[in-house]
Amino acid sequence: MLPFPSQKPKSELVRTSLRLLTSSAYRLQSECKKTLPVETCPTTDIQLVTQQVIQCAYDIAKAAKQLVTITTKENNN
Repeated sequence: MLPFPSQKPKSELVRTSLRLLTSSAYRLQSECKKTLPVETCPTTDIQLVTQQVIQCAYDIAKAAKQLVTITTKENNN
């Protein structure tokens, strides 16, 4: 998978935010797969999975906000 954007950002803040965004998206995908009937077993703690999904979504929103803030500041300069 190619990173976004395709060239390496110069700003460490942007790189950090992109890493958080990417890792959180992968974690969200993984957590959501645990809710599929094929993988669900009696020992699956659905409350824990739900909390993990919420945390991943929060991390994605946080990273997106950081990117918007950074790019808005850069565009205003």
